[in-house]
This record gives sequence, C-alpha cells and structure tokens, in this order.
Amino acid sequence: MYKKEAILAPLFKLLEACMELIVPLVVAHIVNVGVAGADRMYIVYGCLLLVAFGAAGLGFALTAQYFAAKAAVGVSAELRGRLFSKLQSFSFEQIDTVGTAAMITRMTSDCQQVQNGVNMFLRILLRSPIIVFGAAAMAFTVDVSGALVIVALIPLLALVVVAVMAAGIPLYRKVQGRLDAVNLSTRENLQGARVIRAFCHEEEEAAEFSRRNEALCREQRRAGRISALANPFTYALVNLAVIVLLLVGGVRVHAGALGQGDVIALYSYLSIILVELVKFANLIFTVSKAVSSQKRIGKVLDETGEPAVLRAEGEGGNAQTAETAQAEEEALRFEHVGFTYKDGGAPSLTDIDFSVKKGQTLGILGGTGAGKSTLVNLIPRFYAASSGRVLLFGKDVNALPAEELRTRVAVVPQRAVLFKGSIRSNLLWGGRATDGELMEAVKLAQAEDVVEAKGGLDGAVAQEGKNLSGGQRQRLTIARALVRKPEILILDDSSSALDYATDAALRRALKSLPCTVVVVSQRVAAVRHAEKIVLLDEGKIAAVGTHDELLENSPLYGEIYASQTQAEEGTA
Repeated sequence: MYKKEAILAPLFKLLEACMELIVPLVVAHIVNVGVAGADRMYIVYGCLLLVAFGAAGLGFALTAQYFAAKAAVGVSAELRGRLFSKLQSFSFEQIDTVGTAAMITRMTSDCQQVQNGVNMFLRILLRSPIIVFGAAAMAFTVDVSGALVIVALIPLLALVVVAVMAAGIPLYRKVQGRLDAVNLSTRENLQGARVIRAFCHEEEEAAEFSRRNEALCREQRRAGRISALANPFTYALVNLAVIVLLLVGGVRVHAGALGQGDVIALYSYLSIILVELVKFANLIFTVSKAVSSQKRIGKVLDETGEPAVLRAEGEGGNAQTAETAQAEEEALRFEHVGFTYKDGGAPSLTDIDFSVKKGQTLGILGGTGAGKSTLVNLIPRFYAASSGRVLLFGKDVNALPAEELRTRVAVVPQRAVLFKGSIRSNLLWGGRATDGELMEAVKLAQAEDVVEAKGGLDGAVAQEGKNLSGGQRQRLTIARALVRKPEILILDDSSSALDYATDAALRRALKSLPCTVVVVSQRVAAVRHAEKIVLLDEGKIAAVGTHDELLENSPLYGEIYASQTQAEEGTA
C-alpha cells in the first residue's frame, strides 16, 4: 500500500547523504586554497557552494521525512484498523483469553512503537551505512593514513552497538509486558471508581498501581541503562581515534604531505561516522522494539476469528430432533448440554436438558454462580457448548450463521451498556426503525418517562449512560432489544434495578409480544408467571416446571420462594 513512500523516503535520504559527504571536501578546498592563499573570492564562492549543498540537503531531508512519516502513520493506522476488526470477529472466549488491557496496549503503545520503527527504518537504514562507508571511502581520497585510522574504528564501534543491542532487546520485551499490567490496573480503577470509593480502598489501589508502575519503571530503567552505554563507549572510541588522527595528521602536515584543510576533512568524516553510528544504534533499538511490538500484534492478527458456522448442518447428529413435528413447535431445546470455560476447571453446566415451545416465557432461576448467564449465552452462541446441542427452532445453533442467529435472538445483558450519543442512536442499534417504531419499543419497555425526561429521542446519552440511573439504563437496553423484533428475547437479570410496579408492568407488556421470552433472575417474582421455569443449582438442573408445580415438587424452589416472600413482607 505504501510502496511508493517506502522507495522515495530512502531515495531522498540517499541524496541528502551525498550532499553531506561532499561538504568536508569543499571545506578542505576552502582552507587549503582560499584561506592558505588569502583568496577571498575563492572563500566566498566556496561558502556559497556550501549554502547550496546545505539547502539541497535540507530539501531532500524534508521530502524524505514527509514520505517516511506518511508511510509510518499509514501503517500504524492500518494496523489499528485490522486489530479493531479482528477484535470484532473474536468470540467471547477469545476476548477472555486475550484480555481487554492487552488489546488496548496493542492498539496504542504497540502500534506507536511500530510507527516509530517504520519511520526510523525508512529514514536511517539506507542512509547510515552509506554515510559510514561513504565517509570512509571519501577519507581515502583525502589521505590514506588518516583513512586507515577511521577504517580501524568502524568495526570497534559496530561491536559496541551489537553488544548493547543484544543485551537491551530482551529487556524491551519485558517493558511491554509490564505496560500491559499498568494498563489493566488503570482500566479497572476507572471502571470501578465508584466501588473503590464506596469501600474506601483508594489508598490500597494507589499502592497496587504504584507497585505495577514501579515494576514498569524498573524494567524501563534497566533497558535505558543498557542502551545508554552505547553513547559513552562510542564517544570514547571516537575521541581516541581523533587523538590518533590528529597525531598522524599533525606529523604529515608538518612534513608537507597533507594540508590543514585535509585534516579538517578527515576529522569531519570521523565525526560524521560517529553521528551515523549513534543514529544506527538508536535505529536498532527502535526497530527491535517495533519488531517486538509487531510480534505481539501479529499473535492477535494470526488468531482465527469466530467462524460464521461451527458445524455443518446435519454434522454430529440430525439438525432436527427425533420428533420433527414436535421440533417445529419448539423455540428452544437443550439436549444434554455441558459447558466448561477455557481454563475454568470444573464444568459450569452439566447435562442441561429441556425444551420451550414457541411463544412461551421461560424462566431461568438460580442463585449466584448457578450458571444462569452461562446457559443463556449458549443460545446466541456467544460461547459454544462443550457437549450436547442447543437447538433453535429445531436447528443446531452451531449450524446457523452467526449473523443470522444473532438477528433472530436479542439479548439484554446483566450490565446495561449504552453508548455516547442520543437515545435514538442507541435504540437504532436494534435495527432500522421509524420514530413511531422506536417509541412503540420504548412504551413496551416502560421507558416513556425516561425519553420524556431527556427531551425526546434526541436526548443526550453520556458515555456508558452515566447520566441515567440503573433502572433507566435497563429499560432503554430492553427497548433497544425490542426494536429488533426478535424471535427469541433474552432478559439476563435485566430488570434487577426496577421497582416491583415497573417490573410487573414490563412483564405484562412482554406477554403481548409474539416472541419467545427467556427471563433470567434470582427473584421468583420475576419468573413465577412463566410457562416453564428451570431451576439451576451449581450448574445442574434441580427442577423444571411451572411455579405451582415447583412449589409442590421442589423443596429447593419452596425454600427460595419462602425466603424471598418473607424478605418482601419484612421490607413492607
């Protein structure tokens, strides 16, 4: 994509290098001829020539910098775009594995390191070797003895650069890992600021951040100390070479074999070599960091995103259940489903087996950690079942394209997530709809007062909906799901912040919908009117039935109902 810039940037840097290599010869002639012969016009013409070379070199340098910067910024922007697209294709399991903090580091710090590496690579990689070897060659045109001093210096300087580079590169990899930890701490503190302050844990969190930040600083200092050794060693060698050069040059000037301007030219070439080797050392470090960052980015880009279909239709069993007619009447069926999170140890779900007919309301009830959210996350295939099958209208969800599946299933998650913008822009995430259709969804979600209080559909929504209460956010996320007009509506404990009157009104409104509703809750009141209730306990089905059937046949359900009823009466 940036082939032209990748060619032009080094080319103009090469032209700049040619200008720089000619300058010492011009200075030598000015001193040997103009100054030695007191020829003012020669000196003036020589200075004008130096100005011309300087102006040309500046023009070449600016042009090279423009093309190098354009390529570097473009590559960085493309990498960020590819990373973001890859993230959108990840399954929930992959997102859990990579980690949010690590993804942020890759899209910010790592991409910036790659940008810096590409920029310096295009500007210095070709220029520095040509300058170094060109300066050595030009020195031979001035004086062989002085040039040999310079040539003897180059391998020693290269040895210093290589040694420092070998010691420093592994340290920079550790620095990026420490940066992941700092980003994670920052993100957690920003998201959990209210909790941290509510529990007065500011000092503990500050101490933890300081610990991680100090670990990052410690690794950066170690890497910095190693890289800092390059300059003093390099300057020490060059200064020794300067002393030798002046001794050799002074003897030859005294003998009349060398002009004073020639010694100045030799010294200039030696200085040029020093500067370029220091630049080249910095290039090696910058490119090494860029390569390390690129590998981290590459690991993410090499990941295969979530496939559209996990299993071909009919693979692993018939797409339809044994009783075809019955399957056509079923909205959902779980066939002996088990699920274990990656590196999760014990199974989160074991032998889940039940079905729900079209248009029915299914209640999923259970305590914290019972597996309720895990179960409903298998329906839109946010996670794939480890064993068994989940069927949607008689078809294995693994055999349905992800986009088709998630268009038919709308999920309102536990945490109500809204995006900065307007109420309208958030509701339109559910799909294309007129204002009338949006307001119809708002009415069903019991959110009319929210929209009215914010001045209508164009009312502002702050980042993460922080200008709304928990109940207001929940109702708007329910409305957003209803805009989609889904065949399956999943409410994952999404009315927990609603008062009983609003919750009851919402349940009555949802009854009028022509879709199958799945309600997840810890409250019996939220699911008691469902045609079927699945009671989960430690990832297993403890009982299935209606509210009355469970009261009669399930001691666990009876205990939950009694405890919650007593709590409500006590509150009243």
